Amino acid sequence: MSEAGLALPSGWGATLRRILQQGWPVLVGQWASMAFGVLDTAMTGHASPVALAAMALAVSIYVTVFIGLTGVLHALIPIAAQHFGGRRLAEIGRAWGQAVWLSLGLSVVGGLAMLFPDTWLAMSGDVDPAVRAQVRGYLAMLIVALPAALVFRTVYALNTAVSRPKVVMMINIAGIGFKALFNWLFIYGKFGLPALGAVGAGLSTALVFWISVGLSALVLRRDPFYRQFGLRIGRPDRKTLGELLRLGLPMGGSYLIEVTSFTFMALLVAREGVYATGGHQIMANLVALCFMMPLALGVSTGALTAQAIGSGDPLRARRTGAAGLMISTTGALLTIAAVMLARGPIVQAYTSDAQVAVVALGLLGMLAFFHLFDSLQCMTSYLLRAYKMAVGPMLIQAGALWGIGLLGGWWLAFGPGAGALRGVVGMLMPGAPTGAGTMWLMATFSMAVSSLMLQYVYWRVAARRPAAPAVPQPRA
Repeated sequence: MSEAGLALPSGWGATLRRILQQGWPVLVGQWASMAFGVLDTAMTGHASPVALAAMALAVSIYVTVFIGLTGVLHALIPIAAQHFGGRRLAEIGRAWGQAVWLSLGLSVVGGLAMLFPDTWLAMSGDVDPAVRAQVRGYLAMLIVALPAALVFRTVYALNTAVSRPKVVMMINIAGIGFKALFNWLFIYGKFGLPALGAVGAGLSTALVFWISVGLSALVLRRDPFYRQFGLRIGRPDRKTLGELLRLGLPMGGSYLIEVTSFTFMALLVAREGVYATGGHQIMANLVALCFMMPLALGVSTGALTAQAIGSGDPLRARRTGAAGLMISTTGALLTIAAVMLARGPIVQAYTSDAQVAVVALGLLGMLAFFHLFDSLQCMTSYLLRAYKMAVGPMLIQAGALWGIGLLGGWWLAFGPGAGALRGVVGMLMPGAPTGAGTMWLMATFSMAVSSLMLQYVYWRVAARRPAAPAVPQPRA
């Protein structure tokens, strides 16, 4: 077995270095993956306002489905990481194979959910028929992409758990080149191809995901590092699938709660027109891009914490968690400063439409507060998952993000209390539509409530919960 894979940090300095060593490739890989959405938004934004509006709505639907299903598959990270820390290497191969089966089953569920976009668009009121047609075409392409996208997430989870994040990073970086080329060909209709707009962006995504799966299969087969795990798909195993689902379903629920908060926000904001929708999409895309740093740090810290738990070292697990929280908070503050200083050029890169730009610049007034709490919630959630705790966090997020953020936002933005926060929105987000600004204000408040409650739970769990045994457990 690789000695690097078993390196156990001792002391604060070593712990910080270990998190950063594993975190930066995850971050670069996430940025590369996120570049797909940035390319889609920017390139469709320069195609037409209709294409950008279609992208905003279609991506909201797809991301809801994909992120929820991804959360289920990410149960493999703490499970495999605890096995890795306890040196139960054969169990890693078994768990990965069952996660592949699970990903294929989930792709059927997700494909069915995206077959009926009109059901999702019912929340958006009277959507322009041209926008609706592009939404339908974009989602049809992503149904083709979904099986490959979910199988690739099992490769991501495996490599994260065993501290090999550079593999996925390199594949994602290669994917950027393919994505930019295919977008250029299909969105704008180059070399005699039809200009497909948002539908072309969906087609390019499908092609890139299938290429990524092919590259990852080649790496797993050729790299000698993976032979120690005995990677195999085998037959579906009820016990292993049950373990993945017991942890994965509430994890997927947490992912789904968070992403649906933004999905339904986008669908509600669409009531204020194409310009509000486009400005909201730029804000949402920037928030997601900023989120990549705490996400990468959360993934790496959670995996290292789970490895410590699996090796029977609760002190190292707590030290790793505290170090991760410190790094992610520092990174969030630096990210906020960079985005706010460059917000004008950033928005110009997204759109050439002046009205869309005014809306986006107004909404960016809430980004600093939102990102700080979003970062804290992300890191804390991954630390709790390292202890295989997911149900409690899911319930906290449901109450805060759905109850306060989404329901409260709707009530004050478009429901009986519409306009109640007009003055606050005008002060904090000048130029933003009242409805969209109110939704972002309530989303920020809900994120603050969720992150602080999760912090309380985490420190109680870390102080009291015993570490998992390091010895292999007999199979039934």
